[in-house]
Amino acid sequence: MSEKNPQDQPENAKNNGNKSESKLIARFLGIVEKVGNALPHPATLFALFAVGVIILSGIAALFNLEVTHPGTGEKITPVSLLTVAGLHRIITSMVTNFTGFAPLGVVLVALLGIGIAESSGLIGSVLRLLVISAPRGLLTFVIVFSGVLSNAASEVGYVLLVPLGAIIFLAVGRHPIAGLAAAFAGVSGGYSANLVLGTVDPLLSGLTQEAAQIIDPNYLVNPACNWYFMFVSTFFIAAAGTWVTEKIVIPRLGPYQGEAKPEELRQLTAEEKRGLRFALVAGILLVALVLWGLIPSGGFLRSAEDGSILHSPFMNGIVTFIFLGAAVTGIAYGVGARTLRSDSDVMKGMGKAMETLGIYLVLCFFAAQFVAYFKWTNLGMIIAVEGAVMLKALGLGPIPLIMSFILLSAAINMFMGSASAKWAILAPVFVPMLMLVGFSPELTQVSYRVGDSVTNVISPMMSYFALIIAFMERYQKNAGIGTLIATMLPYTIVFLIVWTILLVAWVALDIPLGPGAALFLGEGE
Repeated sequence: MSEKNPQDQPENAKNNGNKSESKLIARFLGIVEKVGNALPHPATLFALFAVGVIILSGIAALFNLEVTHPGTGEKITPVSLLTVAGLHRIITSMVTNFTGFAPLGVVLVALLGIGIAESSGLIGSVLRLLVISAPRGLLTFVIVFSGVLSNAASEVGYVLLVPLGAIIFLAVGRHPIAGLAAAFAGVSGGYSANLVLGTVDPLLSGLTQEAAQIIDPNYLVNPACNWYFMFVSTFFIAAAGTWVTEKIVIPRLGPYQGEAKPEELRQLTAEEKRGLRFALVAGILLVALVLWGLIPSGGFLRSAEDGSILHSPFMNGIVTFIFLGAAVTGIAYGVGARTLRSDSDVMKGMGKAMETLGIYLVLCFFAAQFVAYFKWTNLGMIIAVEGAVMLKALGLGPIPLIMSFILLSAAINMFMGSASAKWAILAPVFVPMLMLVGFSPELTQVSYRVGDSVTNVISPMMSYFALIIAFMERYQKNAGIGTLIATMLPYTIVFLIVWTILLVAWVALDIPLGPGAALFLGEGE
């Protein structure tokens, strides 16, 4: 009988510990997947919530619930929709609830412009240029950074940059899954951060405004309300993603032993380079026009009432400039690169962008009914007042409240993938509630965005999760949900810590979150 080597025992104990740990993780992930898969479609959820609000309004009215508005002293009572008058209002307002839903129009308009930029090839060329021209030592940073920037073009980063990250890493002799993970971390984990405004900004601000008007009917939320914070976040997230890739993911994966062969990275063609030059000139001209309208004291883009920039047509119509910027540079690129031959190609690009919004329109229809009913019944106000009383009784300061809400948002994201769907549910409750304890709607929104972003990369409910697994299988045939989550979990933990610390420091230093977006109500008035 052979004698056991004593040195093997610690190794065996370590392996057993790893197996037990893996079983616990697998069990947890199994629960997450099971619970998530058991949830109905988000559109169905909103339909159920709308019905639930109708029923709850009748119950609340039956029990004569009542609260006092903290600002006006007015008595707030529930309005039942389980009445003939309520039924009539539901029937006659269904269309206007949908067409007047704040996020709907802004997303449609922004995506029309993005569709031109994407279909012309501008977005793909810019991303390739960023990555290909990066020095070897900065390659990982540039991939993560490019992933964050790709969010301005909605979700193109998932289908373009994530597989490109793997191809680039393989081409330079590194593990392709590490490149895939770095790109995915930027695209999805840093989803809300960016140097420019994207489609997510007007989408969320519209929902926030709807919720804020439960307390203050005149409250307006600018789509750029989180821009300062998200601009700075881009660099922190890119740096954090680079550190995780280099210090945790690459050492864990080790050398690549798979069968995939490196592909030669295609350089930009002469036509693509000419297209980029055309787009650059068009972009400079558009920026010059905007500056001409903003810099002079009597500029044509300033407010006609007081000459300010904060309340100017430019800030209030920022979605128009997102559309114009994407459309003008996209068309210029298409002309230069000869990818757009006629006006029909431009219209087809816009139409293709609209094709992707089918399910979003369905979601908006039911979300709009739910939000409208929530307002009509006064349930949002009642919950907000009672919740605010409870929060005040707990005596939590601003920092613990922010951290708690970030963690709540991160946890909910594990079970429900759509950022807009979650915010449509959470905003009508938490925005008014936190307004009543002094938080600005913009601060509540940015806290949600941090929490919602960091767990994207480990949430099986994220809409592109299956696609990322398919990309992984090209390099590791037995890759699955556990493989992806195990690879991406370090990004979630580090992003959560870094982003939360950044927001806490931002609040402590009392820095505005965006143009005219104070941290607390009453500031800057």
